[in-house]
Amino acid sequence: MAQLLDQPAEVLHNIFRHVEPTDLASLCKTCQYFHKLIQADELLWKYNYLCRFDRPAPEDTRTWRERVVRLVNIQKILESDDDDIKTEALEEVLTNCIQLALQSDARSSKTSDFLADHFQNPINVSTYLCKSSLFALARPEAWPAAPSPALRQLSAQLHVLGGMNLEPPVRPHPVRHVHPYARSRVYDLRRYTQANMWGPFMDDGSQRVDWEKVQAIMVVLAYNHRISRSRGAGLVLQPWEEPFSGLATDSFRSVPLSGSPVPALRPDLDALDPYHVTGTWMRIVCFLDYNDLYAFNFESGDVAPDEERDPITTREAFRLIRLQLRVNAIEDPGEDDGQDLPVVHFEGFSRSTFMAWDPNANSRIRGTVRQTPSGAIRWTSFSIFHGEERWRSEGVQIGGLRSTRGILGNWFDKDYDDHGPAGPTAFWKISDDIVEEKRLPTPLIQIYMNEA
Repeated sequence: MAQLLDQPAEVLHNIFRHVEPTDLASLCKTCQYFHKLIQADELLWKYNYLCRFDRPAPEDTRTWRERVVRLVNIQKILESDDDDIKTEALEEVLTNCIQLALQSDARSSKTSDFLADHFQNPINVSTYLCKSSLFALARPEAWPAAPSPALRQLSAQLHVLGGMNLEPPVRPHPVRHVHPYARSRVYDLRRYTQANMWGPFMDDGSQRVDWEKVQAIMVVLAYNHRISRSRGAGLVLQPWEEPFSGLATDSFRSVPLSGSPVPALRPDLDALDPYHVTGTWMRIVCFLDYNDLYAFNFESGDVAPDEERDPITTREAFRLIRLQLRVNAIEDPGEDDGQDLPVVHFEGFSRSTFMAWDPNANSRIRGTVRQTPSGAIRWTSFSIFHGEERWRSEGVQIGGLRSTRGILGNWFDKDYDDHGPAGPTAFWKISDDIVEEKRLPTPLIQIYMNEA
């Protein structure tokens, strides 16, 4: 009778391909021969990795075995019921899950499915995605902040990469509890400074992304989006609907638009644009009534510079805006930019989808896209009315170049007025095409967000 140990290495390789990675370690312990055979079989480890995850980035120099062992360990931690094990592995899980998310492949959903499946678990959501200082404000007992600023940034970043729909169906509901605190941060005008360019960047002038600021922006937008859908407004933020999806480089897929297409004006520049700006975009802008914004910032009593303002549930309004953008110039990066990508200039128009005539949404628009020294993709735009700039926005691309997710950031007065206004914004591409717009009569409506 043939013994398993008597089989040629090629046969054993094909048998072991059907063994779960978590069980390969057990096989290695059965005998010295299996240990040597499995440990040295890089093709086996490669097969196991690529069956479960997207292909790693070229700069990842680890062996296939090292990659599998690392991710099997992460999987075991995420599937564990031991809170202490999860907490002790906070940095390991955050770092590796962020790396996984950012290495996702536009042609595959294996990595995003892995992350989405494991973060359906509300314990994983609470343990890893609610460790920023924002969540600690809302429920410090349930969501204590991570012990260091770096870990708090990682937790916020993973939450942003996960997207808006990671809230578990059972209590506690993180977004529902935390949104008044996120709203307080987003509308606290003290947080808009020259050092952070009035955008979602660190306060040290480095242009590094402040993921806790981005998280607060996302929470506000997610809450408003959820309320609008519950009231039948029909607004769908498609790039944010599926957890951990739409992050990969080149994950954007253009959709055809109804209407007569407008010919490209500068196809030569479009061909050189690494950000793929030209096309049709959608944008959301949230804001407080200016009287409420002013009262919140200047009539609510003295607050020390290092103290948080009180949480607020004051109603917000939002506008859904359609953008038509075209590249009009490309130049080499400047001294303060990342040096791997050019600076792309664009111009175009914005139109409100709520109102046929809206003095704050219907405008010309111009802006730039560039890489920061830390490698983030920074989007700057100006809204122009009657030939004069009025509003400015600063945002960061979520995911890789040309990702589906789009941009999260802040809008504000172009003169950096300390008295505002300012608020959160997001925009994302829907098509590479631009079509002639038909100006149809639409009802004059203003959508407001109240407490659910």
